[in-house]
Amino acid sequence: MRRATLILATLLLMAPAAALTAADKTFTPDTIHSRIGFSAKTLFKVEGNFGKYSTDISGDPDSLENAKVRVEIDVASINTENKSRDTHLKTPDFFDAAKYPKIVFTSSKVWKQGGQVMVQGTLDMHGVKKDLTIPFDPTFGKNGAGNDTWSYEGSLKMDRNDFGIGSGSIAAKIGLKDTVELNLQLVGFFHEKEAAKPAPAKAPAKKHKKAA
Repeated sequence: MRRATLILATLLLMAPAAALTAADKTFTPDTIHSRIGFSAKTLFKVEGNFGKYSTDISGDPDSLENAKVRVEIDVASINTENKSRDTHLKTPDFFDAAKYPKIVFTSSKVWKQGGQVMVQGTLDMHGVKKDLTIPFDPTFGKNGAGNDTWSYEGSLKMDRNDFGIGSGSIAAKIGLKDTVELNLQLVGFFHEKEAAKPAPAKAPAKKHKKAA
């Protein structure tokens, strides 16, 4: 009986440590192969991407325990391979990059559904916040250097008018379709988070001798 109690106590003590280890991983993106893109339609298909962004992704890639995702995009980095069009997209007619310089997605829940990873969260864009869920197809393997690599590819169609993008633009009303598709590819590596280093011990205060 005593032995069983000791085993149970040991397992209870180990459980929090195991949970901490599962959550104690961070994702570093491979910026060469990662892409935050989109496509829209006028008389033809227009594809583009945002070249500058930052990610804060953590959790266990296998169990998704305590998984958290935050992506911050620099609106001014929009690129559709057409300089005059990109300049117009940054104006108040569309994204208004001067007033709304960032697009931010923050997750509230991450889970597995079939073979996909579902990421639910809030998209903050152009002064409007909307809840949405993005499905991702995960892939795991070795890259050319032999390193463990994770890839998450997802897409989502949305109505640009929900965020007021181009709603007041005559050019958009004439030729731009309402539906825009997000095309996301996040490739990178999970690493164990470095444990916080203990603060160095303070040297004992020197005692000053009293003058004779």
